Amino acid sequence: MSRLLRLHNTDDVAIALQPINANERIEFEGFSFTTLEDIDKGHKVALKPIAKGERVIKYGAPIGFALEDINPGAWVHTHCIKTTLHDELTYQYQPEFVAQAPEESSPEVNIYRRANGEIGIRNEIWLIPTVGCVNGMIKQMKDEFLRNHAELEIDGVHIFPHQFGCSQLGDDLATTKVLLQDMALHPNAGGALIVGLGCENNQLAAFKAGLGEIDESRIKFLISQHSDDEIEDGVALLEQIYNVVKHDKRETGKLSEVKFGLECGGSDGLSGITANPMLGYFSDYLIAQGGTTVLTEVPEMFGAETLLMSRCKDEETFNQLVSMVNNFKGYYKAHNQPIYENPSPGNKKGGISTLEDKSLGCTQKAGTSKVQAVLEYGERLSVAGLNLLNAPGNDPIATSALAAAGCHIVLFTTGRGTPYGGFVPTLKIATNSELANKKTRWIDFDAGVLVSGKSMPEVHQEFVDLLVEIVNGKPTCNEVNDIREVAIWKKGVTL
Repeated sequence: MSRLLRLHNTDDVAIALQPINANERIEFEGFSFTTLEDIDKGHKVALKPIAKGERVIKYGAPIGFALEDINPGAWVHTHCIKTTLHDELTYQYQPEFVAQAPEESSPEVNIYRRANGEIGIRNEIWLIPTVGCVNGMIKQMKDEFLRNHAELEIDGVHIFPHQFGCSQLGDDLATTKVLLQDMALHPNAGGALIVGLGCENNQLAAFKAGLGEIDESRIKFLISQHSDDEIEDGVALLEQIYNVVKHDKRETGKLSEVKFGLECGGSDGLSGITANPMLGYFSDYLIAQGGTTVLTEVPEMFGAETLLMSRCKDEETFNQLVSMVNNFKGYYKAHNQPIYENPSPGNKKGGISTLEDKSLGCTQKAGTSKVQAVLEYGERLSVAGLNLLNAPGNDPIATSALAAAGCHIVLFTTGRGTPYGGFVPTLKIATNSELANKKTRWIDFDAGVLVSGKSMPEVHQEFVDLLVEIVNGKPTCNEVNDIREVAIWKKGVTL
């Protein structure tokens, strides 16, 4: 196996697939040089001279410019390259569509079919607080209910505490309300108990009205201040919901009916080589069957956004994507923050040097399919195919946004590792085998084998086989660890 990988024939740099010591003589794809310093796995080494001020090319695209003359064999990282990105940009619609593989038959899975035509991959009861003041109460309700049901006939009963719902105004309060309403309507929840305090801004009556037509045998409401004993009343409502939900049974369906969120966190230098391209391969495969995937983390599109813009199905979708990207930049400027203050310390330690470097790897998760729709934060999916969702790069917020949009499961690639899980199954994919072998309680799948001799089709099939098991009910690591959380994107003041 080669110790280096060059991603594109125009690249100035190669990625180390294993640590390389200083003063080693390297012969690689016609380049001959001696390493000038140690190169860690996932980091970049210069293949040829790069003059100060010249652009550094990786993935066949600029990832920054050289701050100094860079000699062949030099370690190329934050000390010698800097982002080329600055301020908002003007874009033109220049479509470039990639021919897709013919449709394949979709694997069979066992799913829950809801009365409104949606499907779920879990049949759970969720306790959702409208305000953080009742977080402790919903925990007591859950605990008391479970004491009465040692052997559940459903997939689980879960609480989702948060700190919002009061001392919020305007769009900030609306954002909280919409995300929690999306949770209440999520098809992985066979039923939900919505618990309010009574005096909060996020009033339960308005919350209920915003849900539209619902099955009131499955979604119930409780205002704690109106109850003599909210624990007793809450448990009674849970019993009513449970007596309906426990009769739901799995039915045969197709994997392409499941909606998948695409996310990365704690990325490293192998993210854009292993796990992210694997998700892109899977996304194209699923979409060819009529399926749906969703990419978010808008700041991690900066520097690679034109690749996505060129795949927008039409000019209207392109204009929506331009607005999403530039509005997000405006969000940074409105708070007097630098637009391109990225990547994170962990990203840098893993070999990512600039935001372009990160984004060109991040967007590989979207494969090569057309962009069918651009969604605002809190907006629910309505179109099959590749969707782009407005949300930040923060892992918990992005995961919750994907789930709120209607994704049944989030596919989360990571090079550094994280135990986090959202309110839907959050499947962790390691970009490197060292992480997969070290953090077996966190990681569900090892994509690092792609640089150890396994082919993409082979790894893809193993991944699809795992997804079928997960959809059919096998718990992801975050579910086994009982790490299920909701995170809300707060944009406004707190009173």
